Amino acid sequence: MPKRHTFKSIVMAKFIHGNELNLEVENIFKKAEETLILISPYIKLHERYISVLKTKLKNYNLKIFIVFGKNEQDMGKSLRKEDLDFFKTFPNIEIRYEKRLHAKYYANERSAIISSMNLYSYSQDNNIESGVLTEINTALNNLSNLVLDKESFDTQASKYFDLVIEQAELIFKKSPLFESKMLGFKKEFKESVVEEDRIEEFFKDSSQFEKGLFKRKITRTNDTPQNNIKSTSGYCIRTGEKIPFNLKMPMTEEAFKSWSRYKDETYPEKYCHCCGKEAKTSFEKPLCYNCWKKTAE
Repeated sequence: MPKRHTFKSIVMAKFIHGNELNLEVENIFKKAEETLILISPYIKLHERYISVLKTKLKNYNLKIFIVFGKNEQDMGKSLRKEDLDFFKTFPNIEIRYEKRLHAKYYANERSAIISSMNLYSYSQDNNIESGVLTEINTALNNLSNLVLDKESFDTQASKYFDLVIEQAELIFKKSPLFESKMLGFKKEFKESVVEEDRIEEFFKDSSQFEKGLFKRKITRTNDTPQNNIKSTSGYCIRTGEKIPFNLKMPMTEEAFKSWSRYKDETYPEKYCHCCGKEAKTSFEKPLCYNCWKKTAE
């Protein structure tokens, strides 16, 4: 997870807008040495941001986290291919997707901005936008013992967005490998290795995940979804327990009672109803990607 300041310190908050907001977002990029977090539903990088980010291409110790969202039918509207390809060139990066994302958050290891502004060139040049900048004031760190035990605004925001990153779907990850030198006292960058790359399948098939399309796919022959899947037993998408296969009721009775309190069909669950493996599912979409694909075919 993102590496941010964990020690008690004085954090200063400042309201920013207009050109100052654009400048401070750019400064977040410039000053990032260990961690850079970019969370925005829509991403289309301004040329100024691209120029700054290019200076970080050989910083193998800088861990970058990208989270984008929206546009399940055409994710290219949320993150264009040019920017995606650019992000993939960084040696230490994770790219994640969260369809419910509406928040915007930009941070490095010492500063953060919560803003109304998407990381989108049009927003930067044309929209009325604002945000709140938080920074650690190193000049006042010797007074940090005066800070109350209550978590600061910055700390609460950091923990919240760490959770957003953790729960978002990982579609690309590249990590650096280092080689020990001088009896382990020094490490030297060796190469970057792609650990996860689902980009092609994720974008290619994203339109097939639009709301309701799943049900239309599996019920095109008759009204019994199970007839299109050769399975008589299934698994509870919340507990993993074995239950009768039923796409209209992919839970145990007890789990369903709990779910019925809020009836959120998009609430994330833990298991695939068909194969029982751990997967990001929901009442609306109870199958993992592989099982869904087999069904669609």
